[in-house]
Amino acid sequence: MPPKQVRVRFAPSPTGFFHVGSARSTLFNWLYAKKEGGVFVLRIEDTDKERSNPEFERIIFESLEWIGLTWDEGPGFTRADGSEVREKGSFGPYRQSERKAIYKKYLEKLLYDNHAYWCFCTPEELEAERQSLLASGSPPKYSGTCRSLPKETVSERQERGESAVIRFKMPEEKISFSDIIRGTVEFDMSLGGDVVIAKGLDQPLFDFANMIDDEMMEITHVIRGEDHIPNTPKQIAVARVLGFRKLYYAHLPLILNSDRSKMSKRFQAASLVEYQKMGYVPEALVNFLVLLGWHPEPIVDTKTGKAHEREIFSLEELSKLFDFKRVQKGGAIFNIEKLNWINNRYLRVLENKEIARRLREGGFVKEGIEESMLLKTIELIKPRMRTLKEFEELAGCIFSVPEYDGTLLVWKKSTKDESKKNLIDVNAVLQATGENTFTPGELKNALSPLTTERGNGDVLWPLRVALSGKEFSPGPFEIMSVLGKNESMRRITEATAKL
Repeated sequence: MPPKQVRVRFAPSPTGFFHVGSARSTLFNWLYAKKEGGVFVLRIEDTDKERSNPEFERIIFESLEWIGLTWDEGPGFTRADGSEVREKGSFGPYRQSERKAIYKKYLEKLLYDNHAYWCFCTPEELEAERQSLLASGSPPKYSGTCRSLPKETVSERQERGESAVIRFKMPEEKISFSDIIRGTVEFDMSLGGDVVIAKGLDQPLFDFANMIDDEMMEITHVIRGEDHIPNTPKQIAVARVLGFRKLYYAHLPLILNSDRSKMSKRFQAASLVEYQKMGYVPEALVNFLVLLGWHPEPIVDTKTGKAHEREIFSLEELSKLFDFKRVQKGGAIFNIEKLNWINNRYLRVLENKEIARRLREGGFVKEGIEESMLLKTIELIKPRMRTLKEFEELAGCIFSVPEYDGTLLVWKKSTKDESKKNLIDVNAVLQATGENTFTPGELKNALSPLTTERGNGDVLWPLRVALSGKEFSPGPFEIMSVLGKNESMRRITEATAKL
């Protein structure tokens, strides 16, 4: 009897960094489960003993926690700081390494029912066979050398300690399945030959273990990247002989680099951890990821009748809007400029105190900066800040003036003497300006007679450089409103000394 509710799963293997492709797959699974009132299951594919790493597993957990995708069923874990998340064992744990007895039972059943067999062919023999087929223009596939070995022969070879794998007897027929995104997909299984499903009774391959787990955990929908499409008919063939339920499939478009090459799981720059270190906020990253392959219904202006695309969504909004009908088939280009734009939009609306907290927690701001000064600086530069990491670059001049050459203070055709006089006269105006009126508007008004008489560039260029020590920076009135009267005048005085 089919389950009464939607059940989806995300099953990462802890063999590399948790990359944006995995995060996008997780997000689509999570959104579909929430939209349908279903269950989101997390399980860890750690059957590969040699490559599985506890550190990668922890990164998976913390990355999901960071972007706000909590699971309904799955393992608890311990953060890097030692704190516990969920009581261990109460939600699983779903780790394939702890379910080997289940896989072994089904492997033994397939062998007993003659749907699988032991294969003793060596890697060298298999490669020679492959090269021979390629040379003749035939598709490479296993010829079935060990398919009909007598049981006595198999036992003798096992007793001699010969290495062997378990192959599934693939039916030589066409297998098709209905993909929610792509429609009907069909494969001719006679072209591929018998596939390896385990390296031994205690070493199932992930494709086989996945299929068993999906049945045991009553998964209804398998939502994953399109690179798994060739695995699907193989899993269907095995599931059929075991009498398992029929599943629904949705294969998502791959995420591509700007040159349309596939983003690699082992390419660290594609890791969620790296994007966190680069100063992206999780809300923006989630918003960006969902647009890699999905787009919402256009919004129609009731007055003009014109449709326009909306691109900024909260996770809650997405859980209501998500629909597989709006998922594209073609690859999705990862556009870093688009991510920067979305991240800037989120930073603009975040409370300054919240930005300050994230800056401090992420190590994006130096120790010892007073909170009031930090909040003023955030207000000044956050419209231009694309990532939290850019804070230091944009605002560093507020906290200390970098070394600069005095010639930078001279505006175009002006002279050193003129620039020096303008700075001295600016300081005289500031001296007469009250601390409580040190706001951008009041400062602009106070210096208006000077700028009108001598020109904006001649007055404001050396003033801005004196305050920031940089060619490009926020405006001088804004900088002075953050620095305050005494610090502003001190910097201007130091600048005159350079001239």
